[in-house]
Amino acid sequence: MTSTPREAPASDLDPYDGVLVLSFGGPETPAQVMPFLRRVTAGKGVPDERLVSVAEHYLARGGESPLPRLTRELAMAIEAELTRRGAHRSVLTAYRHSSPSVLEALRDAADRGWRRLVVVVTSAYPSYSGCRQYREDLAAGDAAARDEGIELVVDKLAPYAATAAFRGPQARLLCEAVATLSERAEPPERLVVLYVTHSIPETMDELSGPGDGDGHAYLREHLDVAAALTSELAERIGRQPRTRLVFCSRSGPPSQRWLAPDINDALRELAAEGARTAVVVPIGFVCDHMEVIEDLDTQAAATAAELGLRFVRVPTVGVAADFVSGLVDLLVERAAEARGIQPAGPVAASDTWPSLCRTGCCPNLQEHKPALCGRD
Repeated sequence: MTSTPREAPASDLDPYDGVLVLSFGGPETPAQVMPFLRRVTAGKGVPDERLVSVAEHYLARGGESPLPRLTRELAMAIEAELTRRGAHRSVLTAYRHSSPSVLEALRDAADRGWRRLVVVVTSAYPSYSGCRQYREDLAAGDAAARDEGIELVVDKLAPYAATAAFRGPQARLLCEAVATLSERAEPPERLVVLYVTHSIPETMDELSGPGDGDGHAYLREHLDVAAALTSELAERIGRQPRTRLVFCSRSGPPSQRWLAPDINDALRELAAEGARTAVVVPIGFVCDHMEVIEDLDTQAAATAAELGLRFVRVPTVGVAADFVSGLVDLLVERAAEARGIQPAGPVAASDTWPSLCRTGCCPNLQEHKPALCGRD
């Protein structure tokens, strides 16, 4: 008995009618700053007096977070790469805490005649704040859209930090940054590579990953990425560099334990040990949004200057051509999976997460909320 050949899709992105890039959001004018901060902290009991202090970081930069602009640039770059490959699809944007919201984006998609779409979240790692919270927003937006008579099938890319799409560009950018230091002939023991990511509460890390797993998926995945980048750098420079995983952007009450050390504390320790150059690699961030600009480029850079440390900040992957190309590879494989074809490329070759999050993955510790793109 012979099997019937599978009909070739009209496009590598079939069955998806379009792509949605979903990000955290941010203000783009001074008038948007306080409403944005109130949305971010809603239900957390943060007084306006505290928000005014945070608002100063935005207002000092014209009231604008670069994140919405950078998200639009990423969406345009993905659309251009899809078009280059002959698989043109429009790419929309949405944000958790600014406009357009998920609901607004779903309305736009319906107006364009879309029936099914795939979401790219600008957070590469598994955790409640980096994955499930976005899935909750997708569920809320989808429910509100259905109340309006809009019915769309919504899929998403799984966390992608473990894929070559993310690690490859990160390694290239790190190696290029270190190569620029060769003229200074810095003694190896005086150069330290600091891999930086957003700190989260320890309890959130402990429960990150599937409910039947070992937890600590957030921390473990960062350590894996750091190890992969270190291996590539060591091969390039012919020696094993000194490295450390550090954190930034801690918030919450002092009594709550968050992942540590903070980058500023690490810089002080390393300077005391004789380090002279800190190469800072923001592996926890896809683009240069406010945490990168304020916590790294401003505060950490100032700490390094006070200590007499040379501070070299490696770029985020942003809209680098190899990163965009890698994301499109993942989109094409997700589309094939949606057509019933098992992945055979970058996804299958990596220790990646399933397209549908497993039961109990990265739970909400405050309350249960529906979440799309998962098995619970």
